[in-house]
Amino acid sequence: MAKKKLTIQEILNRKNSKDKIGMVTVYDYQMAKLVDESDCEMILVGDSLGMIVQGLDGTTHVNIEDMEYHLKCVRRGAPNTFIVADMSFMSYQASKEEAIRNAGKLMKLGADCVKMEGGLGIMDKIKAVTEVGIPVMAHIGLTPQTAAALGGFKLQGKNKETAERLVKEAVAAEEAGAFCVLVELVPAELNELIDKSVSIPVISTGSGPSAVGFNLNAYDMLGIFSDFKPKFVRQYAQLKQVIVDAFNAWNADIKSGSYPANDEAFHMKEEDLPKLD
Repeated sequence: MAKKKLTIQEILNRKNSKDKIGMVTVYDYQMAKLVDESDCEMILVGDSLGMIVQGLDGTTHVNIEDMEYHLKCVRRGAPNTFIVADMSFMSYQASKEEAIRNAGKLMKLGADCVKMEGGLGIMDKIKAVTEVGIPVMAHIGLTPQTAAALGGFKLQGKNKETAERLVKEAVAAEEAGAFCVLVELVPAELNELIDKSVSIPVISTGSGPSAVGFNLNAYDMLGIFSDFKPKFVRQYAQLKQVIVDAFNAWNADIKSGSYPANDEAFHMKEEDLPKLD
């Protein structure tokens, strides 16, 4: 039996609940289909596809058209899973009107909400988007789109000043209308404080256990992406070597002449073959 898709209200009701949510980051139909067949309740179509799928060194080169394409693929694969769609770099920062227009595109293509990265400077955009009825998940802490300005892909909120700023950002996101806030790569103690400071649910990406939901990338979790392994990633499989071994085994069969075998080919009657001159 197909699982029942989460609603915004159900996510809100999970605040302070022991019924936690797993949110898996995926980008394509096949992986989304596997998540849809699992017990995981949320999918993030992340702009991290720039690194995982496109081989880029960050997310800033990903555009809204990339997000639209991958969102469509994922929605086709996961009709019964709540989907969060990232708004790509500069698809919402320039103006409220552009933010509304691009968020609307993603919702029309099957997103259940959009995710917007940034601090106090984008709260007016979050407010504008939520006021037209589009659900927004805010994203604070390490925000990959602006990682260069934050000193790189590093732990955020390590001192009192930056910790206070992040708490203010979470509160401001709730006041702007966000129904949820994703907190990425901050100390567990700070994330606990953030969780207590807002009445909306918190999703933790590498920010400790004080949250209603937790996010990992499928390619990290499955041991496929091997460029680096973040500390917070727990690998539940080691598929990279399994895949490489399968490629090598197939190639060896080709070299030896054992592939394709007779029963792996299609055949026709000899009398139906044309005669060679």
